Amino acid sequence: MPAAVSILTDLLIIFVAAKLVGELFTRIGQPAVIGELLVGVLIGPFALGLIGRPGPELLELFHDDPAVATEALHLALEVFAEVGVVVLLFFVGLETRLDDMLKVGWRAAIVGVLGVLLPFVAGTALMLALGEPTIESLFIGVALVATSVGITARVLRDLGVLDAQEARIILGAAVFDDILGLLMLTIASGIGSTGEVNVGQVITIAVLALGFTAVVALAGTWAARRWFHLVDRLQIDNAPVVVSLALMLGLAVLAAAIGLAAIIGAFLAGMMLAEIAEEYELGRKMLPLYEFLVPFFFVVTGSLVDPRLFLQRETIGLALLVTIVAIVTKAAGAGLGGVGLSGRSMSIIGVGMVPRGEVGLIVASIGLSMGVVEHRLFSVVVVMAVATTLIVPPILNWLLRPLVEAHRLQAAEVPGHADR
Repeated sequence: MPAAVSILTDLLIIFVAAKLVGELFTRIGQPAVIGELLVGVLIGPFALGLIGRPGPELLELFHDDPAVATEALHLALEVFAEVGVVVLLFFVGLETRLDDMLKVGWRAAIVGVLGVLLPFVAGTALMLALGEPTIESLFIGVALVATSVGITARVLRDLGVLDAQEARIILGAAVFDDILGLLMLTIASGIGSTGEVNVGQVITIAVLALGFTAVVALAGTWAARRWFHLVDRLQIDNAPVVVSLALMLGLAVLAAAIGLAAIIGAFLAGMMLAEIAEEYELGRKMLPLYEFLVPFFFVVTGSLVDPRLFLQRETIGLALLVTIVAIVTKAAGAGLGGVGLSGRSMSIIGVGMVPRGEVGLIVASIGLSMGVVEHRLFSVVVVMAVATTLIVPPILNWLLRPLVEAHRLQAAEVPGHADR
């Protein structure tokens, strides 16, 4: 249909720009994800406006209402972005074996808990000290809690270090981080809407989230080892890939249904299949899907940035303060969970948990829609989310260089290792 032209045009611009700039950044020794994020900022509706603006065909479909047409276009792009990050975390899961995760389980839990408590307490206390209302302060504190693990996972995967202990701790901590962040958002939303906390609802969500994670990780991995070979009996082409994609989407939907991020379900789906992924060549066969969809997430995330926010004097001062608190407390809290490891390992874990990205924006958006967060403070969260997203890839890239070199040497010494 003609209206689809606007959407397809934006997808074309995003994909080509992401690949070209990603290639440039790779050639200069930087993660492609940095280029993709910056492309989003540059071509987004707040800068050059090459995407996010409906064409005449889409406007005609919505009776020349630009607001509705623009919202429809944004929704279409967000769907591609969401599918992209779901695929990304599924691939990360494919390279993460349950046995390896269990070895760092207790440490990942400590990293997750400390990485949540410190930013929440510090963020809430800062806003209260500045004279902001209690409920707004709570929402800002919650916005500082949840890590956007997609950014870090992309850097770790691009550098080929997902099997490193630090990477496993970060990914494990992200699960605890998401569950705790969900509980805190539930509490803050309850206070914002009714003035009280629904303890029963909080307990129900906690049980569902923890139960879902445990059942999928433990029982799911066992079931995949025992029964996945049955897909060979199916007559459809690429049956293992088809079943894997259905599992990825199904668990993403289930995770979202109980209030967790869809990417947690996708990650667990990948981890379920990690032990049989090499046998069925799932990673190699699904790589084109990864290369096509994943850049949409990072470009669309970058396109949410309004550079003009950085020029507003009344916003930028508070935003810088909140951003510093967000970075220091998350890095310190998560890094402390790595006590006993080397200083570099603690730094990698701390920095890897810093990005807030779209997660912080979602929390602030909920507060804004409830009328308990002002536009001024929403802008502050936007700046914080953007800053924590953009600074992490280059820092992580630098911190991981010795680890990358060690992996390269190991790959050169061990035949077949590089093909895993």
